[in-house]
Amino acid sequence: MSRTVSPSSHRSYGVARVATVWGLARSSFYAARQRRQNPRPAAKRGPKVHSDDELLTEIRNLLAAPVFHGEGYRKIWARLRHQGIRTSKDRVLPLLRQQQWLSPARQPEPRPAHPHEGTIVTAAP
Repeated sequence: MSRTVSPSSHRSYGVARVATVWGLARSSFYAARQRRQNPRPAAKRGPKVHSDDELLTEIRNLLAAPVFHGEGYRKIWARLRHQGIRTSKDRVLPLLRQQQWLSPARQPEPRPAHPHEGTIVTAAP
């Protein structure tokens, strides 16, 4: 519409005049024109989503060449990120549990069943 020639002045109306009449911001006009001229690629933006099998293969490669003595899920997750594989710790932990690849963790001390039997022993005065 902005390129349409006025019958009386024989000049184009211009973007500013057309945008004002339509109640449209000029930036919206230019943004729409830019999107039409340069459409986005069809590929999805953002980090690549890896399947569980791909992640397990990468984790297996990391565990084959250990850097640390005991590697927990946080170290594995950090090393994956260092290699450029973006995933979450909440996704790595269940995979390691499922494959039983987690390093052994300390067990809590056993607690007696009844630490206090209801009697109070005091020293004689």
